[in-house]
Amino acid sequence: MTTHLTLLPTAPHHSADIPTPADLPAAGPGDTRVLADRYGRVARDLRVSLTDRCNLRCTYCMPAEGLEWLPTEQTLSTPEVTRLIRIAVELLGIRQIRFTGGEPLLRKELAEIIAFTTALRTDEGEPVQTALTTNGLGLDKHVEKLQAAGLNRVNISLDTIDAERYKALTRRDRLKHVLAGINAAVASGLSPVKINAVVMPGVNEADIVPLARYCLERGAQLRFIEQMPLGPREQWRRSEMVTAADILARLQAEFTLSPAVEPRGAAPAALWDVAEFPGGRLGVIASVTHSFCGDCDRSRLTTDGAIRNCLFARTETPLREMMRAGATDTELATAWASAMWGKLPGHGIDDPGFLQPDRPMSAIGG
Repeated sequence: MTTHLTLLPTAPHHSADIPTPADLPAAGPGDTRVLADRYGRVARDLRVSLTDRCNLRCTYCMPAEGLEWLPTEQTLSTPEVTRLIRIAVELLGIRQIRFTGGEPLLRKELAEIIAFTTALRTDEGEPVQTALTTNGLGLDKHVEKLQAAGLNRVNISLDTIDAERYKALTRRDRLKHVLAGINAAVASGLSPVKINAVVMPGVNEADIVPLARYCLERGAQLRFIEQMPLGPREQWRRSEMVTAADILARLQAEFTLSPAVEPRGAAPAALWDVAEFPGGRLGVIASVTHSFCGDCDRSRLTTDGAIRNCLFARTETPLREMMRAGATDTELATAWASAMWGKLPGHGIDDPGFLQPDRPMSAIGG
């Protein structure tokens, strides 16, 4: 069966009706502002990096010796993290929060932070939707506690189910522990359990079909991701990357795929129903070849308290220093809204002048 990748606009539409930060009403108890930009997008999804530390050394993310981790005093304390989360939800209209890292399971207060977040109410009067992106190590030991704290969804990174390739890719012999984490997440009822796989040329292309079958058989939703320039600079070349079209071609040689009928909205993955597995789905995130910047609804908070309005942003707005200098909630919200107003229309990977972010992915947060 021949199908085609459903594309989204690569550039947002301008709306003269979207207010600038200066036009937004003064924040106060019960007031809701919005994280709007000049292209009509409104951020409703916040990615919160809880640590830059990780217990893997994935080749596409960091060097073998690891990175120089941030000193503890430079990272946000739990009261600082929860304060910014509260401001995001109560004053800035955030409705979904995903906790990332590094590896967020290394943050010992993770369950406490999730419980605080799920107790908040959005501008629509609903609980905040919470999610976790993890490498899966130790998830089997923590999933019940995290679910009890209110965790709604989990994404687990897994680029291969071949033990030797996993060891080479991550520089750690831990595949069985990740698979235990996936099994525990599926058994817990967190649904759908999403598996993220980055496909790299000459590295794990052979894993595309085995990974898909492994996840479909377990009721997990696998999403293949085009490799992006966010790790060691010598690890990525635009001309050599495995594209979404390449991935789909391999999948279509093995499975009968049809595009999911639900609107995609701001979700990054184009979803495909798999005829051989009723109810089973696969996703493809074409971050490079068919970007979804025009529908992006994300804001990012780094572990040291900086706001990034895009994964590939070259500038940041530090809130940590403002907090520690005594800034009010209103002042922090205004600075955050101003940072989002300056968001560019797209990530610019295909632009001749594109520059990779100074921070690696583990320091930005997924």
